[in-house]
Amino acid sequence: MAKSKKKAPLSSVSVVPIGNKVCHPFLLEVMVFSPEAGYKFKVIVERSCTPEADSIWKLVFDLFKVENGQEIQIIHVSFTTGTPVEQKAVQAMAANGVTQPQANVLVNDVYPPAKALEGVENPTPTQKQALHDAMSKVVNIDF
Repeated sequence: MAKSKKKAPLSSVSVVPIGNKVCHPFLLEVMVFSPEAGYKFKVIVERSCTPEADSIWKLVFDLFKVENGQEIQIIHVSFTTGTPVEQKAVQAMAANGVTQPQANVLVNDVYPPAKALEGVENPTPTQKQALHDAMSKVVNIDF
């Protein structure tokens, strides 16, 4: 009987060139919803870049009034992530879409204060904080 010899694993090497960082900005629509007749909102994941090519992740909520088949934008809310957890949550939304808990927060916690700003030229700090807190809840709900 011949003995079977085990072969040693093949060695390998990986060479990765080191150069300037690269960042590619993009916008990705991840949700469109009509919370009530005459209104529609879009949720967008945005990746922008610093001059040093670091990523800046944002969750954008745009609210529209729909009249005669025309969409009229009434509010734009842009939430810039501040922590690595928030960044990962927004990245996950870009990859996987909006989860059901996130959708619930968008409809129940983000939409009402956003709609309340219809026709308001200068939102108060309290109104802005309510939107910030609601958008923060969206990105932190699953983490």
